[in-house]
Amino acid sequence: MIELDHISFQYQNSESGSLQDVSLQVNQGECVLLCGRSGCGKTTLTRLINGLIPHYYEGELSGEIWVGGLDVRNAELHETARLVGSVFQNPRSQFFCVDTTGEIAFGCENLGLPPEEINLRVDRTAREMRAEKLLGRSIFHLSGGEKQKIACASVSAMEPEVFVLDEPTSNLDIDAIKDLAETLRLWKARGKTIIIAEHRLYWLRELCDRVIYLQDGKIELDIPMEEFCTYTSEFLTKLGLRTLSLADLSWEKVQPPSGGQLILRGYQYTYGGSLVHALDIPEAILPEGGLIAVIGHNGAGKSTLSKCLCGLVNRCKGVCMSKEGTATRRRMLKKSYMVMQDVNHQLFCESVEEELRLGMEEGAELELVMDALELTAFRERHPLSLSGGQKQRVAIASALLAGKEVLVLDEPTSGLDFHHMEQTARLLRSLNGKQTLFIITHDPELIIRCCNFVIHLEDGRIKEQYALDSAGGLRLRQFFE
Repeated sequence: MIELDHISFQYQNSESGSLQDVSLQVNQGECVLLCGRSGCGKTTLTRLINGLIPHYYEGELSGEIWVGGLDVRNAELHETARLVGSVFQNPRSQFFCVDTTGEIAFGCENLGLPPEEINLRVDRTAREMRAEKLLGRSIFHLSGGEKQKIACASVSAMEPEVFVLDEPTSNLDIDAIKDLAETLRLWKARGKTIIIAEHRLYWLRELCDRVIYLQDGKIELDIPMEEFCTYTSEFLTKLGLRTLSLADLSWEKVQPPSGGQLILRGYQYTYGGSLVHALDIPEAILPEGGLIAVIGHNGAGKSTLSKCLCGLVNRCKGVCMSKEGTATRRRMLKKSYMVMQDVNHQLFCESVEEELRLGMEEGAELELVMDALELTAFRERHPLSLSGGQKQRVAIASALLAGKEVLVLDEPTSGLDFHHMEQTARLLRSLNGKQTLFIITHDPELIIRCCNFVIHLEDGRIKEQYALDSAGGLRLRQFFE
């Protein structure tokens, strides 16, 4: 079904090649995992299969690419799109409509299908992906995970022969990941070929037939999943990969800060036209200077809370009380810094170093933070030319250098491999007791490495909150199982 013959590729204006002499064959109906450290070439390989290279991303390409008998290098992009459906790491980059139903139907409309068939496919896809409740919604009012689910549904409705997914779970909660796994099983049962570039591995051990491990643009391992599952956690760590089983996670206790309390009181927010509060927190008593994990299912109100905490929405009611006094929205706007779920919204400068200096507090240790997040080599690069994980690290570095009292990180490890996730956790742990961090995440591997308190949100309300001691660790594990 897919054949790459001695492929090498170097992006335009890049100093080194992203792929070097890669040859690969994938049979029809195979489900293949692409894994490796950030920047190893996974995303580049997916772009070759779906035709975005060379038709969208320019660079120096050699070798041949065939998908279902189609010469992808020389075929028109719309021809490849009939064979290959793509789900990108950032779902916003593939949306064309403002409503969810129209978005799922959009690809089918471009295939020229009759309206009756389109309606049938939209309804069937929404049912199979358990996305019925998302139909008829505004794209702009969806959480990051809900957007990812709509992106998957829009591709599934087109019924291509090959599915290419790039970090599809980066913003999904545990239930949505299970739903996606069921969707992949459905595709497999229909004989579809699936290529998944992914850092989270635990949900794929029962799905993938084969594992391809990339390093520095080359294929270092190409083995059956059964063999890959025999590798120890220690060996996977050496490869820069995450765990294959959440049961193998070991909890690292982070001592709670000895400071005072941070009290959120009367936080309420309602989106325009809705009669239901998207956020409703009468009171929450939190550790000031703590590393607070904010968990909950997609649409629970986590991102809404982050915007309200930072004073980014005008109509949000509520105050934040600490030993320094009471802070209203305007005050929180000055004392807070937020790393957004989609970091492309907050990268403005022409180089990484300029980006980090933009909001940097006087006296901040720029070189130390750059070294800690392995950004020194990219200091002259344009931030938007970096991989998704590298952009994420730039945004995190900007937050750490801003010197604000409250940091809100919305999915800070989205797109990060094991090494950089652990690296980020170490940096966040170093801020314990110095700054209050709200870490909004679906990543249990991050939480167990750096957090000491948990807020569990559902339907815009706090379902439970607890210190991350031994009992709290058990409650956390139960949530992610």
